Amino acid sequence: MNIDNKRVLVLGLGISGVSTAKALTKLGAKVVISDLKTEEELRSFLTEIRDMNLETYFGTNNVPLDNIDLIVKSPGIPLTIDIIKEATKRGIEVITDLELAYRISPDRNYIAITGTNGKTTTTTLVGELFKGCGFNTHVSGNIGVGILWDLVNSNSEDVFVIEASSFQLESTKEFKPKVSVILNITPDHINWHRVYENYINAKKKVFINQASNEYTILNYDDPLLKEIGKEVKSNLVWFSVDNKLSKGAYIENGYVVINDGKRIYKVVKIEDIRILGKHNLENVLASVSVGWIMGLDLKLMGEIIKNFKGVEHRIEYVDTIDGVKFYNDSKGTNPDASIKAVLAVNPPIILIAGGQDKGSEFDSLIESFENRVKSLVLLGETKEKIKNTALKHGFKNVHMVNNMKEAVYKSFQLAEPGDSVLLSPACASWDMYSSFELRGHDFKNVVSSLKEESNV
Repeated sequence: MNIDNKRVLVLGLGISGVSTAKALTKLGAKVVISDLKTEEELRSFLTEIRDMNLETYFGTNNVPLDNIDLIVKSPGIPLTIDIIKEATKRGIEVITDLELAYRISPDRNYIAITGTNGKTTTTTLVGELFKGCGFNTHVSGNIGVGILWDLVNSNSEDVFVIEASSFQLESTKEFKPKVSVILNITPDHINWHRVYENYINAKKKVFINQASNEYTILNYDDPLLKEIGKEVKSNLVWFSVDNKLSKGAYIENGYVVINDGKRIYKVVKIEDIRILGKHNLENVLASVSVGWIMGLDLKLMGEIIKNFKGVEHRIEYVDTIDGVKFYNDSKGTNPDASIKAVLAVNPPIILIAGGQDKGSEFDSLIESFENRVKSLVLLGETKEKIKNTALKHGFKNVHMVNNMKEAVYKSFQLAEPGDSVLLSPACASWDMYSSFELRGHDFKNVVSSLKEESNV
């Protein structure tokens, strides 16, 4: 795709917007930027593009579309806003940076990883596997500096490991990676996608355009993915924690193994894997599958996995105070993610949950508490909804708080030596924090303050 001298509107100036603006400028496009936030609010992003010749509209999306050739929107911007509706009427194409990257360079080594939970951990681990095996690797998508800036500063043989969200995939049309991965699918972002089926269809776009010379990796233990596997036209590779497969990645005799259909290869001992929980075994199996398909050395992959400590805000051990362990799982932004954390952390657990409502129901979360969660501490706009669900299921040890400091201190008050305090909100952060990262940092800072007070 040639965008030299094209007028491209970049809608939304976050990390991906900055990356897109810089890349488009380097490629010769005439860039227009619009964001509902003010110039003052966007100051931290503007420093990177201050010296570029850009047309900007801040504090508004009321942008003249007469001469716009293409719109590249920030992934989280819904397709239902007025400017996108107007662009559609005028026949102006609206895509995300993921689609644009593919159109600019369709023959690159793209590995796209999606799923409701586990994307960041798996993407990060796959990136480490390729880096450790000597490849020049770009980890991008939902993490990193943005795929377009990586792309225009890369070589043709480089590897791109992409965390692909449903928001990004929703606006793809031609995108197809060499390897696609779907880790799992459970209800999430229903408030954005409107119905669950739309969310599922967005996830399926990661493989929908792939052909017989490409690969799709799916979780054999996920009933929905077993059905979705029937739609795959590329080479289908399964991984499983619970089942031995005739071909693929699975668990056997305490090892992660690869079965190529003729021989079984041991990759790493389960007891040597540092990241906690069955869900992280799934993430490791998916990562190993990618490496195997791409020809990485299995022994070297095993050594890299042994040294992988996980990702911040994903069941991250924080500290121990008077025998009580604290874990930060702020990335647990939906019930299924929090269930996985509850099942991974050693009980008894005091669970801190609540945040912005994404349209989820919390029955399955409460049902996972049996013999594991002894107290529930709630904050944020969903706290009444979660409390009512807990009471409906007969779980009455519920405590309501107003902020993170109250949540941590109340949890410590409820805890006994040997207990675990787990922040895994099962909700988005946006009612109280601008990101799950800031929520996790606040939790860790309060734990640090609590420790200082406890040592006085």
